[in-house]
Amino acid sequence: MNIALLGYGKMGKLIEQIALEKGHKIILKVDSKTKEIDFTNVDVAIDFSLPSTAYTNIKKAIENSVPVVSGTTGWLDKIDEIKQLCIERKGAFIYSSNFSIGVNLFFEINKYLAKIMENTQGYSADIHEIHHTQKLDAPSGTAITLAEGLIESNKYYQNWEFESGDKNKLSITAEREGDVPGTHVINYKSAIDSIEIKHTAHNRNGFATGAVVAASWLVGKQGVFDMSDVLSIK
Repeated sequence: MNIALLGYGKMGKLIEQIALEKGHKIILKVDSKTKEIDFTNVDVAIDFSLPSTAYTNIKKAIENSVPVVSGTTGWLDKIDEIKQLCIERKGAFIYSSNFSIGVNLFFEINKYLAKIMENTQGYSADIHEIHHTQKLDAPSGTAITLAEGLIESNKYYQNWEFESGDKNKLSITAEREGDVPGTHVINYKSAIDSIEIKHTAHNRNGFATGAVVAASWLVGKQGVFDMSDVLSIK
């Protein structure tokens, strides 16, 4: 598989390492200094770039009939345009806030727990995430995906809010500490007891491995997908 890396920071370099270990080739590396992108002979593009460049690079890839796997946050106000372009061009596109296979299983566990808690009285839910100090955005995209999944499956909460004091809103809190790759906790608390589910990433390899798995799965397909399609867990 010939891969184009759209973004060549820490994640781009880690994806390169894992892709090469799996026998794939990196034939294009795009960073903020790249002026022109030649997608010739590219089988799939993996985007972990900047919010300022993600939309343009993804659009160019789809226009050149190159499937795209994207994990960049901060540009999602334009994601519907990309999805529409993908459909019009009969392309292929996957976006995920987190490509870790473990996290995507955790997404489904979160939805299931939210569903069975829906009619249980006396519990209030909240989400807490911890990341390294270099992560500037808060809450994390993964925490937002967890919140959206909980709200989708449990009608008690209509929306989420960052550090909310409103009991009717699902509150997300964030902590920045050391070099933590990512920890996410869902809490259900009552006066009697608490229920907690937690995912802890030990390193960033899971994110990169999942992105390479998704890219390999996407080649030869048409449509807009997510990691639940890749892992057959819908």
